[in-house]
Amino acid sequence: MSSNKGKEVAEASSSSANNSAAAAVDDPDQQQQKQPPAQLSRYESQKRRDWNTFGQYLRNQRPPVALSQSNSSHVLDFLRYLDQFGKTKVHLQGCVFFGQPEPPGPCTCPLRQAWGSLDALIGRLRAAYEEHGGLPESNPFASGAIRVYLREVRDSQAKARGIPYKKKKKKRNLIKANHDHSSNPNFTTMQQRS
Repeated sequence: MSSNKGKEVAEASSSSANNSAAAAVDDPDQQQQKQPPAQLSRYESQKRRDWNTFGQYLRNQRPPVALSQSNSSHVLDFLRYLDQFGKTKVHLQGCVFFGQPEPPGPCTCPLRQAWGSLDALIGRLRAAYEEHGGLPESNPFASGAIRVYLREVRDSQAKARGIPYKKKKKKRNLIKANHDHSSNPNFTTMQQRS
């Protein structure tokens, strides 16, 4: 009799497992709970990490600053603070290598954050601020002072390397240029030649 009792318990447990599996298939809420969370994209991971880093920076201020109380001066201080972790050599005006794209030797000029890295960081923080409930009108990452600072960093780094910054042309102009060339009878493309 005990062998039958064990058999009944096993059958009952397997049938209840089948019933709960069938219920899970029918119930989308249970499916979402059992699935692991979706992997974040590289951009989303960086944005989250940058947002947490900025929040930590504000908490470490004396006195601590709440995210809701932060302004463009806090953002500028944060960007200057990040310079100490930079990996881009920015030659000072007195340096013998100032204005040389490929300096022939080492110098004592400081390492700074590259302009492109700061620009991308501000873009991610600007988006994160609004995702966390901030209003676009009060976004400290979108202020004019930040744009001016980034422009100054870009220009000073371009001068220090001797390479002027050139803004990329918009694709709209390239399409128009291609259209103009196609109307020229002397202009031939690779496709027309073959």
